[in-house]
Amino acid sequence: MLGQKLVAALVRAGALGERAISHLVLVDVVEPAVPTAVFTVEARRGDLADPGVTSSLAACRPDVVFHLAAVVSGEAEADVDKGYRINLDGTRLLLDALCAEQNGAYVPRVVVASSIAVFGAPFPDVIGDDEQLTPLTSYGTQKAIAELLLADYSRRGFVDGIALRLPTICVRPGAPNRAASGFFSSIIREPLNGREAVLPVSDDVRHWFASPRAATGFFLRAATLDTGALGHRRALTMPGVSATVAEQLASLRRFGGADAERLVRRQRDETIARMVAGWPAAFDTRRASTLGFVAERTFDDIVRVYIDDELDGRLPEPTR
Repeated sequence: MLGQKLVAALVRAGALGERAISHLVLVDVVEPAVPTAVFTVEARRGDLADPGVTSSLAACRPDVVFHLAAVVSGEAEADVDKGYRINLDGTRLLLDALCAEQNGAYVPRVVVASSIAVFGAPFPDVIGDDEQLTPLTSYGTQKAIAELLLADYSRRGFVDGIALRLPTICVRPGAPNRAASGFFSSIIREPLNGREAVLPVSDDVRHWFASPRAATGFFLRAATLDTGALGHRRALTMPGVSATVAEQLASLRRFGGADAERLVRRQRDETIARMVAGWPAAFDTRRASTLGFVAERTFDDIVRVYIDDELDGRLPEPTR
């Protein structure tokens, strides 16, 4: 989903920063759709855990690589082998393939989608930029290792990397996926579309959010940022909104009315509740904010983005 949003933004702009885009290669495990653009767009089907795939991609010698491929949190926890094969081995193979193309002059910018799942309890109420990485899920562990690899490859001058620790992206369009955090989107998206949603945790659960629009902005900013300002600390926690489930439901009520809120059915899931209990709730992201990364300020702002971008700006009529 984020890859599609990013591609749409690149096609609209026709440039990345001040540099015109000449060629865009899209890669996924299913063949990506090719958008109409003023530059060449090529679609490829492939698995990043296949060395032949990563080698062929690196042979294109891209100036910028956006690495968004991942097995999401719930699936990575349920299928350990698959999570490590894609989230860790795929990342290492990609970095090694880019290194193999290096000739002293070729040092590509590599933007990696990391996650706030690299942090695990116990942690302070507000996590700062210097908090130790202590993931409590396989997904978080895989992302933390990927961050370390990217930092080391950047230190050695093989790539010019930056890892973005994304908040939970909400409200996600489309069908639910296997992310354990998916319900955070479902309890807004489904009721606004007249469908029931299941809430597996208590109303007092607090979490860290940003919209798909903000996430797209994060990637674009990372692609053009002067990474000299990062030093050897190549991972940044992205800005976001700290909100409880109760605050989410209050936003749903403001936009969709009482009828929409009644479509949220509480059905506790202990597995999800245990995972969420180990996730962080709020961050001090002044380092990223100082470098020009921007997100929404309230959860109402996040819901407005969903309505504008996915519902063509047509607000549901509130029920009184």
